[in-house]
Amino acid sequence: MIDQSNTPELRAAVESLFFGYRAFTSRPDRLLAQRGLGRGHHRILYFVGRQPQIAVYALLGVLGVSKQALNAPLRQLIEMKLVAVEMSEHDRRVKQLSLTGEGKALEEQLTSIQTRHLAAAFSAAGDEATRGWLAVMQALPEQL
Repeated sequence: MIDQSNTPELRAAVESLFFGYRAFTSRPDRLLAQRGLGRGHHRILYFVGRQPQIAVYALLGVLGVSKQALNAPLRQLIEMKLVAVEMSEHDRRVKQLSLTGEGKALEEQLTSIQTRHLAAAFSAAGDEATRGWLAVMQALPEQL
C-alpha cells in the first residue's frame, strides 16, 4: 500500500495513471483522428452504445458535461451517421440517441482495442492487483 504521506510514491501513482491512460487511449485516438474525431466523440459513442435509446439529458449526466460542450461533437456524430436521434414515444420533447450500424461497428472496434489492452494488463498483474486497481478506479469518482 502506498504511504499517503509519501509524496514521491503519490507522484509515482499520478505518473502511472498519466502513462497508463496515454497507452490506453493512443490506438483508439489514432483511429478516431483518421475520421476527424477525438476522445469526446469516443466517450459519446461508448456510452450511447452501452445505453441504447439514452436521452440526451441522461447522456449529459453520464458524461458530466454541459449541453454546450456536448452539442458540437454530438452533432458531428449525427451528421456522420454514426449516431441516430429519435423522439421518445412517451414524451416528444425528449430526444433519444442510439448508434447506427456504422456507429456500432466503430464503437466495437475502439472498445475491443481497449478491452484487449486491459485484459493483457490484468493477466500480467494478477487477480489481486486487478481487484485492487478496480477498487481504486471506483473510488476515484467518489472523491469529486
